Amino acid sequence: MKTVLAFDFGASSGRAIKAHFDGEKIAYEEIHRFDNIPVTVDGLVCHDTEMIMGEIKKAIEKAGKIDSLAFDTWGVDYGLIGKNGELLHLPVHYRDTRTENAVEKAKEKIDLDALYSATGNQIMGINTLFQLTVDENLSNADKLLFMPDLFAWMLTKNKVCEMTIASTSQMLNPVTKTWDDSILDTFGISKSLFPQITDSATVNGEYNGIKVISVAGHDTQCAVAAMPCVSENSAFLSCGTWSLIGCELDEPVLTAESNKNELSNEIGSNGKVNYLKNISGLWLIQETKRDLAKKGQKYSYNDLEMMARDSKPFKCFIDPDAPMLSAHGDLPAKIKAYCKKTGQEVPETVGETVRCIYESLALKYRYALNQISKCTGKEFDSLNILGGGTKDGFLCEMTANSIDMPVTAGPVEATALGNIILQLKALGEIKSVSEGRKIIAKTENTKKYAPVHTPEWDEAYERYVKIITK
Repeated sequence: MKTVLAFDFGASSGRAIKAHFDGEKIAYEEIHRFDNIPVTVDGLVCHDTEMIMGEIKKAIEKAGKIDSLAFDTWGVDYGLIGKNGELLHLPVHYRDTRTENAVEKAKEKIDLDALYSATGNQIMGINTLFQLTVDENLSNADKLLFMPDLFAWMLTKNKVCEMTIASTSQMLNPVTKTWDDSILDTFGISKSLFPQITDSATVNGEYNGIKVISVAGHDTQCAVAAMPCVSENSAFLSCGTWSLIGCELDEPVLTAESNKNELSNEIGSNGKVNYLKNISGLWLIQETKRDLAKKGQKYSYNDLEMMARDSKPFKCFIDPDAPMLSAHGDLPAKIKAYCKKTGQEVPETVGETVRCIYESLALKYRYALNQISKCTGKEFDSLNILGGGTKDGFLCEMTANSIDMPVTAGPVEATALGNIILQLKALGEIKSVSEGRKIIAKTENTKKYAPVHTPEWDEAYERYVKIITK
């Protein structure tokens, strides 16, 4: 019997899941949860790592005797360690506005197609490379640690750089799986800034006799590691604060068309390439709920879903990734402004606003799958939705109808389970990600959604594409 502790941190909350493995099945329970609320320091929106470390230690104490622990987090963000071994500044949140013009400035130094062909990442201002170009602490830094590696360092004082999280940075070459020297040289970033790259499922060090393991540091890759429905023509959707939709490939796709379609090549925990699109996800619902509560309109997520179900279908759409919708602050008003700007009907009720979000996400998934099919030549026949979004039956139904494919939803705890099986691999309890997936497929509950595809969905999709490609 092995007992492990999986820390799964999102940009808005953190959890600790304790798991037991008896050689055949995994039993697990959430033992600790906390809100991950950003703080403002020096005018920057930052991650409160001191608070998070306090929660980590609470969870370790609650867990009792465990063999190992590991962290997975959101991508791209990092902490800089000074030559004195101290954190120079709280890690800046990717939603901070400091990188608003970073991509435009980068174009003065490099052709963006060349940048894409070297790194394979969708070019977004939030990516680590662009954050570094505006980071005032860079000149004083000795090492950069991505968020999961930063938390591990706080426990072990060992500096490592896990492969999957490094592959979100816009600096890693997905073919060689090493830092791209030409990119670093172009932007004046020293290669010495980065610790040694470590494979997923590697023991990092120890904390009070507990092995600290580098799993797949990027939460998306942990979720994909736990995907139970794997076939040649299946796609995945890791659905939470962000939606990441894609497929597993043996080699990256680094074409100009792939760059134009804003598709990313990230390294998976099994060494394969996860070819995917980043789409703003259930953050849109979460933010809407928060903004309504600030105005005294307090609804549960179930309330919002019921109001959306009762609202007129296909009234208006948004591009979930429109820049005007990406920052905090009165999202319902921003959605109205977007619809007005694009010549659509404006949502007048809470239900219409929420339905607009749901339908727009489902249609964006279809749009992304079509792009991925075109760039890879793959014809998908099913979609496996992973993570917290699987609890949102309305979104799962809409997704099946939009893409006109069967959807398997689950496991809900895909990210934590991926973290767990990678710890078990590092401990020698299982041999591979594939073996871990088989264990998960046998023991986890999933739900099937058969598509009910109607002409209205095709008509809506045609309208949607015109709106987001104007």
